[in-house]
Amino acid sequence: MKAASFVLAIAIMGMLASCENVNPQVQRWGALMPQQQALPPVTPAQLYREVNIEVTMIPKGTAGRKHYRPMAPRYITIHNTENPSPGADALRHALALKNGALKSKMRPGGNRIGYLTWHFTADQGLVAQHLPTREQGEHADFNGPGNNYSIGIEMCDNEGNDPARTIDRTAKLAAYLMYVYHIPVEAVVPHYHWSRIGSSPLHKPCPHWLLDHGRPGATWRWFQGRVQMHFNRIVPGPVVGI
Repeated sequence: MKAASFVLAIAIMGMLASCENVNPQVQRWGALMPQQQALPPVTPAQLYREVNIEVTMIPKGTAGRKHYRPMAPRYITIHNTENPSPGADALRHALALKNGALKSKMRPGGNRIGYLTWHFTADQGLVAQHLPTREQGEHADFNGPGNNYSIGIEMCDNEGNDPARTIDRTAKLAAYLMYVYHIPVEAVVPHYHWSRIGSSPLHKPCPHWLLDHGRPGATWRWFQGRVQMHFNRIVPGPVVGI
């Protein structure tokens, strides 16, 4: 998988080098991120430490974890929190999830548990983990493959949070999860990827930072290239956490 993924990464970088129309704001953020030549190889444990994960789980048997719902991850789904409030960082979202504050109306074919849940929230300084990666969240497409088989990562977009650092931290986390679960970069997808039957719009324009006119395009491929770059840094070794 790694050799094939490396070829894909070269193709992605080649497309970007040929002047694809990546969102200019994202280009500016990308210029603030460490460049590939400045980044050393890492073991999985070292990359995990770079992500800086703080485990702060929703307690078992409460709120969005009232019922155990196992999962074998096949995808990684990227979101924006769409919460611009000052202070709405990763740990504040962790507290809301623990307290059951993020309720959602249950309906046939819709939300199955009465709460929104996902696995990780990333901000400029850390990633908060809310669910084990082998448990289902409720963040993508109700009873579809996005919830049943994908790890959900939310990027904070609150006032005062640094988008460049948040996006790069998210890319590192996605790369680590790719390594742990043998997930190809093609299966790192935006929330937009999943159909939300019974909702309008059918495809949510999320994560808004990484879409072009509400749809995945050159900017999303740029993000996949960033994920793949961090994946290519990994040298074989044991995994930790997760």
